[in-house]
Amino acid sequence: MAETVFTPSLEGMKHVKAENGVILTKPFLDVCKQILPVLGNSFASLVAVAALLIRFGTMLSSEVQWCPCFYEPDKFGAAMAIVKSDIGGNITRLENKYSSEPAKYEHLYSMVQEEVQNKTAKGSSSCTNGLLWLTRAMDFLVELFRNLLEHPDWTMSQACTDSYTKTLKKFHGWLASSSFTVAMKLAPNRDKFMEVISGTGDINADIEKFCTTFSPFLKENHNFLASVGLDDMKAS
Repeated sequence: MAETVFTPSLEGMKHVKAENGVILTKPFLDVCKQILPVLGNSFASLVAVAALLIRFGTMLSSEVQWCPCFYEPDKFGAAMAIVKSDIGGNITRLENKYSSEPAKYEHLYSMVQEEVQNKTAKGSSSCTNGLLWLTRAMDFLVELFRNLLEHPDWTMSQACTDSYTKTLKKFHGWLASSSFTVAMKLAPNRDKFMEVISGTGDINADIEKFCTTFSPFLKENHNFLASVGLDDMKAS
């Protein structure tokens, strides 16, 4: 069977919603985890910087200076560790909450509703904050892959910059936004990246399906967070 690196996440998205249309916690988080391998070795360093932008904002400039993996593509392991500690860290935070009482937190928004009621939703370590930044990170990736599909003449740097501008930039301060220029130096060669993620399947068809199918889940997250006044929080 022909497959691309998107195949597991596309299969997983079939199970994200319950019969009544509610987003289920575990299937949604599983899909987010299945997307990370799409980044591959050739993209790991760039996304590590994006992860730092997502979570740490103004810390990016100093982080880039001391982390040698950013300048040595072969040392992608350390970069992926940073990705997992940021994007993956939000997944883990939500998973841990879900695992504490699976029946209680079966629905993704139940933990947010609980924190809103307890007035703890705005805390930096809250599940609400974790869901918000996880959703924004996924927004960035969706826009990136959409750009790769719709703009075959763009470099990876162009695709990433446009994606960042559309999704994350407005939630960051000046220094973090400016530092994204540094991150662009780590963008892999587009042709090489596409070759890595293509596998044996139709990569363009899978990218289209991924963006079309996953985007509504992210929009639903934003709509819910907005309904409780928590979709516009900026990086602390």
